[in-house]
Amino acid sequence: MANISSFRVAVIGGGPGGYAAAFLAADLGMKVTMIDPEVNPGGVCLYRGCIPSKALLHVAKLLEEAEQARNWGIEFAAPKVDLNKLRNWKEGVVKKLTGGLGQLSKQRKVEFVQGKAAFVNGTTLKITKTAAGGEENLTFDRIIIATGSRPTVIPSLKIDSPRLIDSTGALDLQDIPQTLLVIGGGYIGLELGSVYATLGTKVTCVEMMPGLLPGADRDLVLPLHKRLEKLFSAILLNTTVKSLKDEKNAIRVTFEGSDVKEKEQVFERVLMSVGRRPNSEIAGLDKTKVKVNAAVEAIAGHKVAFEPNAIPAVVFTDPEIAWAGLTETQAKEQGRAISVAKFPWAASGRAVTLDRMEGLTKLLIDPKTERVLGVGIVGPGAGELIAEGVLAIEMCALAADVGMTIHPHPTLSETMMESAEIFYGQATDIYRPKKA
Repeated sequence: MANISSFRVAVIGGGPGGYAAAFLAADLGMKVTMIDPEVNPGGVCLYRGCIPSKALLHVAKLLEEAEQARNWGIEFAAPKVDLNKLRNWKEGVVKKLTGGLGQLSKQRKVEFVQGKAAFVNGTTLKITKTAAGGEENLTFDRIIIATGSRPTVIPSLKIDSPRLIDSTGALDLQDIPQTLLVIGGGYIGLELGSVYATLGTKVTCVEMMPGLLPGADRDLVLPLHKRLEKLFSAILLNTTVKSLKDEKNAIRVTFEGSDVKEKEQVFERVLMSVGRRPNSEIAGLDKTKVKVNAAVEAIAGHKVAFEPNAIPAVVFTDPEIAWAGLTETQAKEQGRAISVAKFPWAASGRAVTLDRMEGLTKLLIDPKTERVLGVGIVGPGAGELIAEGVLAIEMCALAADVGMTIHPHPTLSETMMESAEIFYGQATDIYRPKKA
């Protein structure tokens, strides 16, 4: 391989995958060009996904806690929502983070081109500049594709109406509708549905499967389901949307399902959140022999492989749900023997002080080796707690390693330690002797 400092690398896409690859390539000494339609790196995550949604979920959590404070003897006046100010704050968060990435690009001497790329061949890109205008062909030694994803649309339900929105439209916060139908009980629908419900919208969620968040274990979903039953107007399971019809001031929805009482209902807005699909339709891609592998380190000549044992999943609802490694559902499907050690947050001093005792932490343990195979958490801050579980799985930790690790008291992190102690029948804060 030629001197790495002379290597020219292009990264198509400026999202978390793209800018992380571009920055690492620059740090390793390569000459890097990053191409993205936006004015700064950030991608869907920062502009239209994770960051703005988490900013709004933070506001929703504050409103819920203000209401919950009545239970503690503290009452606030009814909140007044200044939608313009809220929207501007959310957009300010986005601009701060994407602007910071723009500065990091300059510091690393990464050439950022605002535009769209098409392949001429395996090493040459035709770049159409969206801001400056014009086209330019550039040749590189290596090209990394990191174009992200976009919302999926059910073709039979696609209608030409501004009242039918996807996650991008929902995050724009153009108004707070009186009624909203969320199609899809996955994490995007539940997160955005929670935001609008807290802001005052009557939200109905429809899911074709028998439970919300189909990919998660049922014991983790149950506390969230109970909370959403109070927050949402209705949750329709085992139900599909048969048709959408645009009317003057609403969308008429026809449902199909054995448990549906009202087959036709009218909603001011309909949010379609049935998943995402990759942005892989890059012009000229068929002219290459692209293969999926570990990118930057491979380009640098390092011996690399992407073989994680645990990739954490986090649903930022209230309560949050997080899991990593093997799930109980997967273990049953595989016919794999496991021991499940659960610690209910009702026995956690910190959870009691937060008045949030519905939570649960569980470890999935190999009964023979006592190795931690999976971790599941539901409760406030679950997304912050799951990293310890990921580390335990990756380091092949035993339940004893987790149990003997000193956790600060009183914290929610102790629930991880006490779950491990339950496996041995020795948990301090709950009497659950080990079965013979």
